[in-house]
Amino acid sequence: MEPKEIYSQILEEIHKHIAGKIDTIELMVIALVANGHALLEGVPGVAKTTMTKALSDTIQADFKRIQGTPDITPRDIVGYTYEDETSKKLVINKGPVFTNILLIDELNRMQPKTMSALLETLEEKQVSLGGEDLKLPKPFIAFATQNPLKIEGTEPLPKVLADRFIMKIDVDYPSMEEEQNILRIKEREEKMIVKKVISIEDILVMQEEAKKISISDEVVRYISKIVNATRVDMHVVMGASPRADIAFMNCAKAKAYLEGRKDVTIDDIKFLARPVLSHRITVRSTGGIGVHGIVDGIIASVN
Repeated sequence: MEPKEIYSQILEEIHKHIAGKIDTIELMVIALVANGHALLEGVPGVAKTTMTKALSDTIQADFKRIQGTPDITPRDIVGYTYEDETSKKLVINKGPVFTNILLIDELNRMQPKTMSALLETLEEKQVSLGGEDLKLPKPFIAFATQNPLKIEGTEPLPKVLADRFIMKIDVDYPSMEEEQNILRIKEREEKMIVKKVISIEDILVMQEEAKKISISDEVVRYISKIVNATRVDMHVVMGASPRADIAFMNCAKAKAYLEGRKDVTIDDIKFLARPVLSHRITVRSTGGIGVHGIVDGIIASVN
């Protein structure tokens, strides 16, 4: 089956439970094929969790969920060890991170110490328990949701953790048409079963094939110019690290692959600019411009 056809089938199945959100779903699937984690940000009730669950339902893979709360501890996430009373042997109790698709709901309601426990998991795709380095299953992709910081009870995500997400995807309120479609979907939702479209093996093959997509020297230069521009922009306190360059390349290859193309284009990079950069840079008070305005300004000025 061709990548475009696979993506079309995934979209069709997700739309049994989600109205619209084409760009959001596309970015989530791009993250999956790029073998990267994605952070979804939006106010409560805009279907961040529902979209992640619907996407996981299209994949014949293991899915687990962590609910972010202030009292959740690192052991609730990665697991823990204990001594068996009978055998006196050390037993490893694996946490929910040992899965293929992980949903971390309301990540920024966790305490900073607990967020830090995710660093090794997201970056190295392994967990250290009982003196052992335990590899997570392949693939291992985390989708984390977070509320805007103005919502009560949220903690700012440390940049060192945010940088481990290949993209931050903003989930906005639905349009009036989408909102009306939501009501129709809710009417028939119990009758709509999401089918499994792809397997774990399919994902691993897609991830390897996407790596083979060509990227020209011109596009590589364009990526580096954009990332470097974040480091010299007068409104930016801290620019993007080289991880941003790698995220641009991997996501752009995945996008081209899903669209059935053999080459990455500059338009792919422009499309990915906000989700790749917005969580990686720290901006000054900009008089209402905001991080998206700064990223848009950089894209407009770089050629």
